[in-house]
Amino acid sequence: MVLWVFGYGSLIWNPGFEAEERQVARLEGFARSFCMRSVHHRGTEGNPGLVLALDRMPGQVCAGVAFRAARSREAEVLAYLREREMISSAYREEHHGVTLSDGRVVEALSFVINRGHRQYCGELLLEEQAQIIARAHGGRGPNTEYLYNTVRHLAEMGVNDPDLDWLDRRVRAIEAGAAGTSD
Repeated sequence: MVLWVFGYGSLIWNPGFEAEERQVARLEGFARSFCMRSVHHRGTEGNPGLVLALDRMPGQVCAGVAFRAARSREAEVLAYLREREMISSAYREEHHGVTLSDGRVVEALSFVINRGHRQYCGELLLEEQAQIIARAHGGRGPNTEYLYNTVRHLAEMGVNDPDLDWLDRRVRAIEAGAAGTSD
């Protein structure tokens, strides 16, 4: 089996597995957004953070990275990704055609938000997202780290994401304001 995986958030900068091939890729019909409450990795049940998810949106295109798992390690990679990404079943495993930067189209495993899951929060305004991200912390660290790493790596890839760029600036401003206050 050939396993391609489409990364649009933390998988871009922390895939957690060896890839034989890595290319910038585009997935049509989906948008990347902070539409999933994180109660494990970047937040807690009492203070949920936000993580990115693929949200089905006709007419939209999400740029990310397609990874081809190392030969003979496909089953191991798939098990790892299921453990990492399916921790609360808020994602659905789907396979979609993604267009690689070299023009090839490959079927890639994609983790798509389940809009019916209790962690789905696609209705949040950007300011609400910024306030949550600035304050949440989970098992894998602060929610800000997740945002900042994703924005930095997208910029290095030449991917423009205006909403994430705005969130990056706003969250940094919130942090700067909090650091400038004293009790």
